[in-house]
Amino acid sequence: MFQMVIDQTGASPVEASANGDVLFDLGLMFSTGRDGIVDFIAAHKWFNLAALKGRVDAIQLRRELAEQMSAEDIALAQREARAWMTAH
Repeated sequence: MFQMVIDQTGASPVEASANGDVLFDLGLMFSTGRDGIVDFIAAHKWFNLAALKGRVDAIQLRRELAEQMSAEDIALAQREARAWMTAH
């Protein structure tokens, strides 16, 4: 599982108004390591949020990720998704 620290000082937050496509792209980025980092917890979170914003295809990808994750990691991803929704 991901064990590194990411410097987020230059990162911009994902806006609450982000559509399902933006959230889906974030899920793809973290699930494939497109930007060099594979993080299934983050990917699951973003796919979950994308599904809530109408991206039906995110449901299947989230399900496939969950098959490779521990119950604790899935619970963490779900908590992070709820926290994001609460904050935005």
